[in-house]
Amino acid sequence: MTPEALSSVLFDIVTARLAERGSDVTITVGDVLLERPRNRDHGDWTSNIAMKLAKRIGSNPRAFAEELRAGIESVEGVAGVDIAGPGFINITLDTAAAGEVARSILNQGDAYGRTTVLAGLSVNMEFVSANPTGPLHIGHTRWAALGDAIARVLRASGADVTTEYYINDAGSQMDNFGASILAAAKGEPTPENGYPGPYIQSLAAHVLEKAPDLVSLPNDEAIALARDLGYLQQLEEIKTSLENFNVHFDVFFSERTLHALDPATGKSLIDDAAVRLAEQGHVYEKDDAVWVRTTDFGDDKDRVLTRGNGITTYFAADAAYYLNKKDRGFTEKIYLLGADHHGYVGRLKALAAAAGDDPHVNISILIGQLVNLNGAKLSKRAGNIVELDDLLNWVGADALRYSLARYPADSPLSLDGEKLRERTNDNPVFYVQYAHSRTRSVAKNAAAAGVDRSAFEPGLLTHETETELLGSLQELPRIVAQSAELREPHRVARYLEEVAGHYHRWYASCRVLPLGDEPVTDLHRTRLWLNDATGQVIRNGLGLLGVSAPDRM
Repeated sequence: MTPEALSSVLFDIVTARLAERGSDVTITVGDVLLERPRNRDHGDWTSNIAMKLAKRIGSNPRAFAEELRAGIESVEGVAGVDIAGPGFINITLDTAAAGEVARSILNQGDAYGRTTVLAGLSVNMEFVSANPTGPLHIGHTRWAALGDAIARVLRASGADVTTEYYINDAGSQMDNFGASILAAAKGEPTPENGYPGPYIQSLAAHVLEKAPDLVSLPNDEAIALARDLGYLQQLEEIKTSLENFNVHFDVFFSERTLHALDPATGKSLIDDAAVRLAEQGHVYEKDDAVWVRTTDFGDDKDRVLTRGNGITTYFAADAAYYLNKKDRGFTEKIYLLGADHHGYVGRLKALAAAAGDDPHVNISILIGQLVNLNGAKLSKRAGNIVELDDLLNWVGADALRYSLARYPADSPLSLDGEKLRERTNDNPVFYVQYAHSRTRSVAKNAAAAGVDRSAFEPGLLTHETETELLGSLQELPRIVAQSAELREPHRVARYLEEVAGHYHRWYASCRVLPLGDEPVTDLHRTRLWLNDATGQVIRNGLGLLGVSAPDRM
C-alpha cells in the first residue's frame, strides 16, 4: 500500500467519523499527512490528524484517535494500529501491503515521485542572470545548479514553470565592456572601469574577424560595434556553458527590451511601468525626481524611478520587468539572487505590493550564499576567477550539480574539488550513483541466471533490511512535494543518500541470485522487483537534480 493510498483511506475514515459526530468541520486529503516514524518500532506510518482536529471538534486528541482506530484496523493491508503520546496514530502494514510499493514504483516508472500538489501554480523562475560581460564563474555555477533543481522539483509537483535568464545588456557596464574589447583590439591597456583578462583578448579577436575595419571607425561607433559583437559572442558562450552543465533556460530576456520604444506609442515598458504604478497611487515627485513610495510596504526607503535629469534608474527597470512577468500570467515570480543582493529583498517585495500583488504569495526571493572550491585552479582565460567551464573539465557536471544542490541556498559552502573527483563512498554523488549502477548490475546478472519478474510475492520480503528499504522507497513522492513547497531540493539529495544506504545494506544481506545449484524461487524473483524499484527511485531522484544515473561506474 502506497502512502498516497493509505492517506486517502485515512481521509475517508476521518471524514466519515466527523459526519457521525454531526461536525461541520471539513478537511481535504492534504490535511491527512503521513510521516515515517523516527523509531521503526512505532510502525510504518504515523499521522497527527487527531491532534489537528481535536480542538476544532471539542474532543481530546487521544480520545478522537481511539475513535478512528477500529476503522483503520479494518483496512486491508493494515496489521496494527497504536495510539501513542498525545494522540499520534501509528500504523503498521502487513508485509505484503508494505511490499506492494515495489510494484507501484515499477508500474509508474519515470512518473513515480511526481504529484499534483502544486497543480495550477504558474511560476517564473529567474536565476543566474549574470552580466554578459564575461564568462560564468563558480558563484553563477551554484545558482545554476540550485535554480535548475528547484525548477525540476516544482515541475514534478505539478507546477507550470518557466525558467528565465535576465540579460543585463543595457547600461554603462556594456559600454565599458565594448571599450575594453576595442582597447584589446588596438593593443591598448584596459581602460578605467574596463574588463581585464585574456577572455577579452579572445573576444577582441572574434570581433576583428567579424569586423576587420573596427579599429579605423570613429571611437563611439567602434565601441558600440565592439560591444554588440562581443556581447553576442559572450552570450553564446554563456549559453553553451549552461547547456554543458545540463541547465536549460526557456527564456533569455534582454534588459534592452525594457528600454525599447514601442513604434505605435513612442513609450517603453519602463515608461508604462511608471504610469501603472502611478495609477496604483504610489508614485510622487520630489526634487525633480519621480519616486515610488515603497516605504508604505516595508521598504527601508522610497525608490527613485526617474532622476531629475530624466535618466531612469535600475529600480525602474526592475519595476518594468516585474510588471512584464505579471502580464505574462505568472502566479509566482521567484528570484534567486546572489549573496550581495540582500538589499533587494525589501525593495522587490515592496514593488510587488505597489503593483497590486500579494508579496507573501506572488513573489519569492531566495538569497544564495557564497561558495568556494578548495584546490581550484584559477581560470586560464580570466586570470582571477574560477570559471564554470574549467570546473566542468576538472570535476565534472554530475559531481558539481549534486554537491551544489545538496545544501540549502542560504548556507555558505566550501567544497573540496579533489574529494568530488574521488570514486569512494566518502563522495556523496559517487555513493548514490554507485547504488544505481549496482541495481543495474544485479538486474543484468539476474537475467543471465534466469531470474526474472514473472512472479511477485511481496509477503516474502520479511528481512529487516527489506522493510527498511521499502519504507524509504515509499517516501519519494512526499520528499519531492516537500522540496517543491519549501524550494529546497537539497532534501532530494539527502533522501537519495538514505535510499542508497538502505540498498547497500540490503544487498549485503539478501540475495537476488541463487547460490550454486540452488533453484530460482519466487523470493529471488520478488527481490528482483525490489532491486529494480530501488534503481527506478534513485534514477528519478537524480533526474530531479539534473544528475545522470550511470549503468556502470
